Amino acid sequence: MSEFLPFALPDIGDDEINEVLDSLRSGWLTTGPKTRRFEDDFAGFVGDGIEAIAVNSATSGLHLALEAAGIGPGDEVITTTYTFTATAEVVRYLGADPVLVDIDPSTFNIDPARIESSLTPRTKAIIPVHFAGLSCDMDAVLAIARKHGLKVVEDAAHALPTTCNGRLIGSLASDATVYSFYATKTITTGEGGMVVTRNPELARRCRVMRLHGISRDAFDRYTSNKPSWHYEVVAPGCKYNMTDVAASLGIHQLKKAWAFQERRAAMAARYDAAFAGLPLILPPHAPAGDIHAWHLYVVRLSDDSPVTRERFIEQMAEKGIGCSVHFIPLHLHPYWRDRYSLSPEEFPAAQKSYERAVSLPLFTRMRDEDLDRVIAAVRQILS
Repeated sequence: MSEFLPFALPDIGDDEINEVLDSLRSGWLTTGPKTRRFEDDFAGFVGDGIEAIAVNSATSGLHLALEAAGIGPGDEVITTTYTFTATAEVVRYLGADPVLVDIDPSTFNIDPARIESSLTPRTKAIIPVHFAGLSCDMDAVLAIARKHGLKVVEDAAHALPTTCNGRLIGSLASDATVYSFYATKTITTGEGGMVVTRNPELARRCRVMRLHGISRDAFDRYTSNKPSWHYEVVAPGCKYNMTDVAASLGIHQLKKAWAFQERRAAMAARYDAAFAGLPLILPPHAPAGDIHAWHLYVVRLSDDSPVTRERFIEQMAEKGIGCSVHFIPLHLHPYWRDRYSLSPEEFPAAQKSYERAVSLPLFTRMRDEDLDRVIAAVRQILS
């Protein structure tokens, strides 16, 4: 039997390994010069006027960005039910309430019309989630935010590098954008994330709050050539800083971001061609002129599929191929369901999409023969 093909693997090369070794030998293991270098590189990658704040996860980044944007007890934040729980849980960290809305079934992304109909006097922010690497309709989201005076924090965990109307996600008019560098993402630091913003005050607050609410950066205190032991705690902050070991990976992963995207797009195109005519709904593509990051390749089984979604995943595993499901919508999880009295009937598009969705392997370490295996298995199961 062929070796098991996992759903995802990171793509780490000698440049990353050597940079990590350099950090280990330097004595800087926690936040230091490599983290600052990664932040500077990332800000430059996204665009002019951008500030970047490296953190230990995208969850941390979303929490910091919302706190810096002034979200607090009694507020409401609108987001999609079709996301990982981190998107909503950070709202609860701040004592606010997430308001979950349905998706556009053609894109898996938040439906702007549902945002508008869910506004209340308590609504203070919107968190659009760029599912699988495809941009949300940010023109519509930002127009709603401007009209009603709302903050926008983009969950771009899947969206590097993604564009909207020719501009990179992260460079739009949102208050902040947050990326994930988890092991399965389009670039990785193992665990990690980045907050980007054009707002210097929001950036300053994120920097203070990511390290215990201390008024001075620890890197500055420990590298000064003058006595600099004094610091002040100005807020009850968090421990969300990125380490130099993680940033060492990120420095070189970022250099490969466009090459990784091209490889992912080529693999997605091969899947599209091979699956034409099967009882599948293929993933949506970016509009003409824009870029899909292709973090995920999510198909949906059609009504005439010969197998259920669950049986499809089982048969793929029997053939030595790992698949996944993105996502189990939040309205189905006990905490969100019970706290907010949610039911599937409130989210018909998300519910139907979830019941049929399967994420196929798509990662840059896949060889052409790996793609051939996946294609053959899918065609055999669905023919």
